[in-house]
Formats: sequence, structure tokens, C-alpha cells
Amino acid sequence: MNSNYMNAETVLETYEGNDLGLTYTAARSQFKVWAPTAFTLSLVLYETGGSEAGSSLIFGRDSGRIVPMQRGEGGIWQVEVPGDLKGIFYMYRTIFENGTINEAADPYATAVSANGVRSAVVDLRETDPAGWQGDKAPRLAHPADAVIYELHVRDFSAHESSGMVHKGKFKAFTETGLRDAAGNALGIDHLAELGITHVHLLPVFDYQTVDELNGAGAGPRPDYYTEYNWGYDPQHYNVPEGSYSTNPSEPGTRIREFKEMVQALHSRGIAVIMDVVYNHTYAYEKGPFEPLVPDYFYRRDYLGRLSNGSGVGNELATERPMVRKFIKDSLAYWASEYHIDGFRFDLMGLMDSVTIREITEELRLNINPELLIYGEPWTGGDSPLAAKTLKGVQRGKGYAVFNDNFRSAIKGDSDGWGRGFVTGEYGKEGAVAAGIKGAIHDFTDSPVETVNYVTAHDNLNLWDKILASQGLRQAANLPELENGRLLRGGDLEAAVQAADPYFAVSPDNILGNETVRRSLLANGLILTSQGIPFIQAGDEMLRSKYGDHNSYRSPDVINAVRWGLKQSFMPVFQYYKGLIELRRQHPAFRLHGRQEIERSLEFLRCDGGVVAYMLKGHAGGDVWNNIIVIFNANTEKVVQQLPHTAGGWNIVADHSYAGTEAFRISGEQEVEVEGLSMMVLYDSHGEPAPRSKIIEVHYDRPDGDYRGWNLWIWGTGIQDGQCDFRYMENGRAVAVIEAEIGTQSVGYILRLNDWEEKATDGDRFIDCSGSGQRIKVLVRERKQNGAGHGDDPLTLSC
Repeated sequence: MNSNYMNAETVLETYEGNDLGLTYTAARSQFKVWAPTAFTLSLVLYETGGSEAGSSLIFGRDSGRIVPMQRGEGGIWQVEVPGDLKGIFYMYRTIFENGTINEAADPYATAVSANGVRSAVVDLRETDPAGWQGDKAPRLAHPADAVIYELHVRDFSAHESSGMVHKGKFKAFTETGLRDAAGNALGIDHLAELGITHVHLLPVFDYQTVDELNGAGAGPRPDYYTEYNWGYDPQHYNVPEGSYSTNPSEPGTRIREFKEMVQALHSRGIAVIMDVVYNHTYAYEKGPFEPLVPDYFYRRDYLGRLSNGSGVGNELATERPMVRKFIKDSLAYWASEYHIDGFRFDLMGLMDSVTIREITEELRLNINPELLIYGEPWTGGDSPLAAKTLKGVQRGKGYAVFNDNFRSAIKGDSDGWGRGFVTGEYGKEGAVAAGIKGAIHDFTDSPVETVNYVTAHDNLNLWDKILASQGLRQAANLPELENGRLLRGGDLEAAVQAADPYFAVSPDNILGNETVRRSLLANGLILTSQGIPFIQAGDEMLRSKYGDHNSYRSPDVINAVRWGLKQSFMPVFQYYKGLIELRRQHPAFRLHGRQEIERSLEFLRCDGGVVAYMLKGHAGGDVWNNIIVIFNANTEKVVQQLPHTAGGWNIVADHSYAGTEAFRISGEQEVEVEGLSMMVLYDSHGEPAPRSKIIEVHYDRPDGDYRGWNLWIWGTGIQDGQCDFRYMENGRAVAVIEAEIGTQSVGYILRLNDWEEKATDGDRFIDCSGSGQRIKVLVRERKQNGAGHGDDPLTLSC
């Protein structure tokens, strides 16, 4: 390895083509790799995957055919090999000027052998399941319509109560018709019944620490291998994880079964989000990048040391051109080849803001305008990166971030006894109200820039956190755990068997239990607030992880979803189902913009452990006229005053039930709300006016280069500010603007990124005064005196 690291001033040749990696046909295969500092580079073709018995797990050296590669422009080495190489494995062998020799897998590999030892040649079309070309995701008309469910592939099916044959595998998602003894739907049928719109899968790319062969006949077993991991330890970014396949030794199997999983979820109306980890790699010197381009892909501090903002030893230098390109190429591959519908970025704070902005713009414009993009706006430690993607940076940029302000206001701290609004702390009402409004007066420009959540895979899950805040861990006999083991040693399974997280819950009065009520109140807030709601798998049946606050490598006895809980806590499941149905049927809970929220949402009370608000005047085009939502975090009943209405208030959710149909009516101007509960009421049905006018702006540039261009708009009455072009039509970029009914005109300026350049002479306006509900305008770019200018918009149709 080179002894002198590549400093930040080092500039290497870059490559803009879209054909890095393997381009396979039955007649020939082309291999291209970017390695500008290599002295010479060769392709090595192998008959085996290198993970067979008797060979090294990491860098097998069985006999291979060496094929010299040719150096080209842009730092590219390439070679074309005639014949059908399907079934062959390959590596790149680099020699550097100092004599260092490395052998590495292809960082652009789309298939690998077991445990990712070698890259593999596959025909991707042979991995397509029947009907794959016709596979389509359910529509996501607006990001506010999403209801996200975070899930680990293995957790979903590993427990014996799942009834699934393919436990821990992608194929478990294809198993339908499963029922428990009481007739309750399990597995994918359960997800569809619950009503969520998106499954967010913890990392499903090929990661390093789980032995895909379970040690059987695999030769020496490195000590980093475990039987379980969340997957935040990237190895091959463009390949599905092999431990989730039925045959990790056959490279095409994991690809086909991943696609079958996506296809099955899509067929049930559920979109798929990938949790992606482009901020670090598990290994550095033997990772996917360093052997080919030493010291380029990783960020260093001012002393030349590997920076460690990830907390695991390294950071990818996303601000460098070829690192940025790799990430964008990888995401585009998943979105196109695997029909992925969204991406959640781990430690997004370690990715520079330009990279995230370009990802958002280019993926939507070129592949899928409905992609959902969000991430963690923080780091795991200090980083020298200047342009971090932190909370607030996302304003107007088309992606969302997790709202830890709302999270902490609701529950308190994440692992300890600390309390929040639902766990017994007064004084949190204002912070809760800020979250209910979609953080538009906190850190967002738009409600769809916030992902609202209480708990996720990190830290204590919801049930265990509430037990901790109530001081009930000891009473529940929860074990003390660290790194998947008992802190003081012993039999973990026996310890879990001895624990009873639900010791205080009476089967005859489940919804009357204090811990149950606090948990429903927590996610009741999430599911009725403005923004994008996010819940953790199993919340809907009071899942416990037995007090393990960091179960990233804990066994199935801790992590597996216990499907018997559904029947045990059926009233809880029904309550979640009802809240999700309420949200999905009523657009008042899914407002699209800042101005729309400011016009439609009014707080009635925000003190003394009570937050109450009203959504007014058919908010968002809702059929209900006025809707009132009340949250009572006190253990005692409270009385809430209501505005006068002639026909009384219809109650659709309270401490006993949640849904979309009124089950009782309050004819008074006040209502009594039970302790630790929520209530949702509406006054009357009615035919609302149309929600908005839709303006399509078709932008025509002679050079066809729409990268970085966007509209700055005002006067919409719904969401002003940056408006991106979302898709291409007839060679033009198209942006969609929503305007409040009654709007006479909407102003706009065409600009490049954040005012780097303007394509219009001053402000322009689109006439919206007509009666049509959909307006199309064409804006043409023309050159005048060497500068770009936009014509006045031409109305195409109304």
C-alpha cells in the first residue's frame, strides 16, 4: 500500500461514462475499472468463487487466468474478453510503482461469490422473475402520503411463530396466506392488513460480518463473523446480501430472490425503501476501494489520519468526484435494476450536501419522480467535512431528515429513564406542537422534509423505553445485555424465557394498561402529525427486545418478531390499523406545504400535559369540515373545550378505538378525554372545493442539460420556495406546482442550484385565473447576446 496518503489537494483524472464494472453479453464481456494511480492492472478470471472448502475466505489464490488490461483516458483500465463468461468469477490485480500488489473485487460488481470473496459474471436478465418487466410500485402521489414501516429481513420471519418456510430469507416475503391458530394474517399479509405504504428494509446490500455459509465447509472462519447483524458494515454496495438468499454460493440466486421480494411487496401495494450506508465501509485496507485507488476514497483529518465521524474507523470522502459518482451510480442501479422506491441514508451528516442534492435531483428526474429520500442528519463523531448534511440543510432540497427534536419531546432520552410528553414530563407541549406542524417553524420549509418517529432500530424500542421510563425494567426481569450477550454471562435464551415484559398487562383490559396507553399515545402523535410518519416493526403488537438498546449483533431470541403477540394484543393492532386508515383516508393529516399548514392548523390548547389542535375548513380538500385532535398525557381525565357546532362532534378515536367511522357523538361544547389517551373528532361531512390547481411547467433547454436547474416560486398558497423538475417528457424537464384554489397568479424564477445563475430577466408570472384545474405552460430557453434568457411562459392547455 502507498505509504504517503493522498491529501485533499491531490487531483486525479476522472471518468464520466456510465459503463464502469462489467458489461456482459453472451458473445463478449467488457470490464472497466477506475484506477488512475495503478502502474499496471490485470483482470484475473477464476473458475471458483474462492469461498470453497480449503481456500481462503478473503483473497483466494486458486489458479486463475490473467488478462492484461489497457490504460485509457480518465484513469480507466479496460479489456474486452470474447466468449460467454457466465458462471466465471473475476478479480482485479493491481501493481503500483512502489511494488505493492493488490487483488480486489470489482467495486461495481453486481454479483459475487459466497461471502463476497470474488466478483461474479451473471446474466442479469436470467435473474428476473416471471412478470418482472411488468412490475410496478404503488403510486406515491405526494411524500406526505407515505407511512413507513422499518423492518429487518431476518427479524420478519426468523421466529417459529411466523409460520414461514424461508425463515430469515428474502423469499419469506413471497409466502402468502399464512395464519396463526386464531386466523390472524401473518407475514406479508399482515403488512398489507396494517395499511402501511412503505417497508424500509435495514441494509440488504452485501455486508461483511455475517457468514453466509454458516461456517459449514467454508474453511477458516474470521473472528468478525457473526450469525446476525443489522448490516451497517458495507462490503459490496451493488449486490444483495447472501445470508438472506437460499443459496449464497450461486451468485444469481440472491439477485432473483431479492427481486421476488420486491415484486411480492409491490403486488400487495407496498413500496420498498433501502437503508443505504455510503458514509463508511466495514474494511479499509481490504475494503472495496483502497486496494484499487489507495488513499482516494476515504476522508482524512488535518493530521492525515483517517477521519472517524462514523465511529467505526473511516469515512468515505463523498465530496470527491469519483466517490460521488460511485454513490450516484450505485443508487441509480438499485432504483432501475431492482425497482427500489426510496433510500434512507445512514449518517447522512457525513455525506456532503452537494452529493445529497444531486442524488435527489438526478434520481427523480432520470429514473423515478416518486422516489422517497431521507436520512439521519447527524454524524457518529467529529468529521473534517465542512458541508455536512445536517438538520436544516435539507430546506427546499426535496429530501427529508429524521426529526429527533420531535422524538425527544415525545419520549425523552433514547436509552435511559429520561422522560418526555408521553412518559410523564411536563413542559414538552410546545416542542410537541412544533412537531405536529411538520417542524415548519423549527427546521423545515415543508412538512415533507421531516420524518416523524419515536423509535427505530437504534436504542430501546418503544415498549422497552416506556418500561424504562416507568422504572419497570426490574419488575419485568429484563436481562442486562451487551453486544448480544448477557453482561454477566449465562444462558441468554433462559434469561429471555424468565423475563416478562408484559407482566402488568391484563388480557381482559389491554387498552387500560398504563404502558400500553403511553405507547399508543406516542405513535398516535406520529400518525396524526404533519410530515412523514415512521414506525418500527412490531410496535403494532407491543414488540419487546428485552431491554437490548443496541441489538445490532444480538441473536434471534432478542430480535425476531414474535407473531403470537398479534393475537395477544389484538386491540393494539386494531388501534394502529385504525390510525393508519384514518391518516390515509383523510388528507387533512397529510398537508403538502407550509402555507397550507399555517392556514389550516390552529392550536386550541398547549399546556398542562395537553395538546389540542383543529384542522379547519376542509383542510387539504378533506370531506370533514373541521377536525379536532386532542392528546392528554396526564394520568387523569381532562376536559377540553370545543368550538360551537350545530350538529355536535363526531368521535372517531379515543382511548378505546381508532378508525374512520364515528362511534359516538358529543353534543356538548366540551369533551372529557381519558388519561393517557388521544381523541379525534369532526363536526360535519361536506363536499370540499378541489384541493388545488395543478400547474405543469415544461422547461425546454436547447442544450438538453437540466442538471441543477429548478424553479423558485411564490404566491402558491400551499408551498413556496424551491420547486424541482421531477421528470422528463418529450425531451423537456417538467415541474409540478400546486396552487391554492382562487390563486390568480404564481410567480417564478428559473435558477441554477442556489442562485448560481438565473435564466429569466426578472420575475415571471403564470396566470391561474381561469376555471381550469390543470394548467400547462412551456418555458423555452433562448440565447441572447451570449446570455441565457427564458421566454414568457406559453399556456399549452387548461
